[in-house]
Amino acid sequence: MKIIELKDIYFEYDREEGPVLRDFSLEEEAGEAVILRGGNGSGKTTLLRILNGLSFPQKGSYAFKGEKIDRDHLADNGRAKRFHKSVGYLFQNPDTMLFNSSVYDEIAFGPRQMGLRDEEADRRVEDLLSLFELRDIRDRVPYHLSGGQKKLVALASVVALDPEVLTLDEPFADLEKKRAAWLLDFLKELKASGRTLMIASHRDDLAGELNGREIEMRSL
Repeated sequence: MKIIELKDIYFEYDREEGPVLRDFSLEEEAGEAVILRGGNGSGKTTLLRILNGLSFPQKGSYAFKGEKIDRDHLADNGRAKRFHKSVGYLFQNPDTMLFNSSVYDEIAFGPRQMGLRDEEADRRVEDLLSLFELRDIRDRVPYHLSGGQKKLVALASVVALDPEVLTLDEPFADLEKKRAAWLLDFLKELKASGRTLMIASHRDDLAGELNGREIEMRSL
């Protein structure tokens, strides 16, 4: 089943600077891993923002599970809530995601906002604290963590919603070697469980490791 369909996407931030994406099309099947490669300015982050309904193309169309995603669609609170629960986004800079007073509350924020019962939200947080080896810092303020710790807390907060699709922008950045190896194994497990992955990364081996396909993006 096609879970993501982008057709002839055109996107620009500034007319004088020109488009970031032009006539860009992409299809992704459920359970597939797609790795986005390319230098700065090639449109990787812009594409991930479009997939998460944070930016909207000036031309072209985006469908998620056959449903057109645009401003009008996401203006409905119920539809927006279902969509954002289904598609998770790890920003390249985790500082833009972290705003709660503790690691625990950061991970719990999404499930609480989605209306999960306190018991279920707490269970998810406890499971993720163990899985991501974050128990020792559960009460610390995320803002004061190291770059690698921030990245893992931000990823745990995304996984807490149990999304069907995970879109990850440079997830291995700032991670020490041991943590990066753990993350690669974790991504393999996510894919094996049927999750769909869209990852912007400079790693040469990622498509092979995840048995996925690679898309090379270039600056226009």
